[in-house]
Amino acid sequence: MRAKTPSESRTVMTDLVLPSETNPLNNLFGGELLARMDRAASISARRHSRRITVTASVNHVAFNRAVPLGSVVTVEAAVSRAFKTSMEIFIDVWIEDRFTGERTKANEAIYTFVAVDDTGKPTEVPPLEPETDLEKERFAAALRRKQLSLVLAGKMKPAEATELKALFTS
Repeated sequence: MRAKTPSESRTVMTDLVLPSETNPLNNLFGGELLARMDRAASISARRHSRRITVTASVNHVAFNRAVPLGSVVTVEAAVSRAFKTSMEIFIDVWIEDRFTGERTKANEAIYTFVAVDDTGKPTEVPPLEPETDLEKERFAAALRRKQLSLVLAGKMKPAEATELKALFTS
């Protein structure tokens, strides 16, 4: 199976924040932003695997900045690491100043998707070859996050979490 790069899965979705999508403070509902991120991540996972993909988990979400009514919001997603049947997707959310056009990072998230066949059975995905320094950093961190998740779920013994041990030993 040919390895792919994060740029091959890159998905960019840009939209306007409308009144029906805002809370009483006139900011985008968190759930609305989660749905946008899930759609972008789903497209990225599908582009990487060329399979049906399903959301396995939302591993991290940081709502660092409110997204006001009328904002242009851009959700950028790309596969940060591929495992056997799963893919970690890193998502950056940007807001654009209506007057200057300056973009500011508002939020980020990490989702995990699994590729499945027509019967819903997990199926293998291509490996990922990061190219840029940021892609390489996210790629390396993905294995630590996966091992931590497996340890916390009781599916991996702490002693087997080689990447986590490496953080604390020399």
